[in-house]
Amino acid sequence: MQHRDSGKNRTVAIRTFVNNYISTHGSAPSMQEIADHLGLSKPTVYYHLKQMEEAGTIEIRGRRGVYTTEHLSDRVSIAPILGPVACGQPLFAEENVEDYVRLPESLFGRGEFFFLRARGISMTEVGIDEGDLILVRKQETAERGEIVVALVENAKTTLKRYYPEPETGQVRLHPENPTEEEIYVAFKDFVIQGVAVKVIKDIK
Repeated sequence: MQHRDSGKNRTVAIRTFVNNYISTHGSAPSMQEIADHLGLSKPTVYYHLKQMEEAGTIEIRGRRGVYTTEHLSDRVSIAPILGPVACGQPLFAEENVEDYVRLPESLFGRGEFFFLRARGISMTEVGIDEGDLILVRKQETAERGEIVVALVENAKTTLKRYYPEPETGQVRLHPENPTEEEIYVAFKDFVIQGVAVKVIKDIK
């Protein structure tokens, strides 16, 4: 009986800490942060989290992301922040995820989202600078002229304006920087992974 009560107390403590952490930081704690706060080993925390996940009271997302049901309502989306993506590595591979962020539906609308950190200067004319966080709606199609995240030749991810040219069988990828050249890619070597919708940046 004492062992069962101890387990229940730990479950309550974990749930309370996760809720408080998300409310304070706007993102979920890692298992290591939970373990450090409660003075437990990481395997012990993992054991209790898996039991809670099976009971449907929490959800574990990636290496960093423990959410309780209070923070997984239909009014909130959970968006991963993706770090630098190695050539040939899938965009949404677990090793690319740096963190997770909650997005209120009232501000960002419905959909599946992710963040990418801007690299380079090819989109500076639309206010996207090196290091900015770009919010992307995950989808496989786009309208002509939209800014898309695309996989080119199954090797690299790029952010450009999308101009399909069916008459030539190519896609023209337009940079928003006069010093950069346009890129032409065959339809067969081009896959849309999302459409950019917002930019989050530091105020200078």
